[in-house]
Amino acid sequence: MVYVKNWDDFEIAAENMYMRNPLRSRFSMKYIHHKGQLLLKLTDDVKCVQYKTEVMPDLRKIEKFTGNIMGHMASNE
Repeated sequence: MVYVKNWDDFEIAAENMYMRNPLRSRFSMKYIHHKGQLLLKLTDDVKCVQYKTEVMPDLRKIEKFTGNIMGHMASNE
């Protein structure tokens, strides 16, 4: 599995993947304390897009993205 290096690329790819197949998509977030890394992963069993970060400014972007994707997942559409 390959990690996307740019946040904007990850955000676009993950949202597009979810919109194409919302019933098969899964989103996970994992924090590795001893490395200080936050890992994000969105998969639909065919493709997988991942992002990892160690910098604090990315947390605001991640918080916004997570709210966005969870909003899509909770909606009736």
